[in-house]
Amino acid sequence: MQFFIDTANLAEIGAAHQMGVLAGVTTNPSLIAKIVDDPAAFTWQMFKDHISQICQIVDGPVSAEVTALDADGMIAEGEELAEIAENVVIKCPVTMEGLKAITYFDSQDIATNATLVFSANQALLAANAGASYVSPFVGRLDDVSSDGMALVKQIVTMFKNYDYMPEVIVASIRHPQHVIDAAMVGADIATIPYSVIRQLLSHPLTDQGVKKFTEDAAIMKK
Repeated sequence: MQFFIDTANLAEIGAAHQMGVLAGVTTNPSLIAKIVDDPAAFTWQMFKDHISQICQIVDGPVSAEVTALDADGMIAEGEELAEIAENVVIKCPVTMEGLKAITYFDSQDIATNATLVFSANQALLAANAGASYVSPFVGRLDDVSSDGMALVKQIVTMFKNYDYMPEVIVASIRHPQHVIDAAMVGADIATIPYSVIRQLLSHPLTDQGVKKFTEDAAIMKK
């Protein structure tokens, strides 16, 4: 299973990239809003420039989300985003208009990420429309007392049954157990906030071991 980072923060992306485990990046308007002083003043050009900066750090897929609600608007935005770099993936919501846009992008060999997937039916529709990636949101489902990981398992099984092409990106990950569960059910990718990536590394026995080794090495060097 590959690791993507779910953020628009350049410092976090750079830090994860230096670890050598980062295969890609996912962003969305909410993540962009977190990193700017005045979201209302954040222009379309500023957004494209920011995606370009991310692509200069990461060679793997970088998902950039369209914000238009109609297919024509999504297509226009997506074509502009696709021109930024070869590794840009156009992120479209699984709506009727979003599926129209995904179908168009597939005909133009432009990679897409079908986002805001909350049901197996939505995943199947996205796959048939030609999506490159499908992103079920496990954390948001858990928040409303649904089983987000059960949905991921359904999608993975269905895609294997019919040899569907999209890779499954487990999104809206809230904690390390989500990552383990995603790997256990066979998801292709987990897109993870930087804070959770750091938690994956953390273990008290590792900390104790490093401390003990450091102390013993200091004694031997005297």
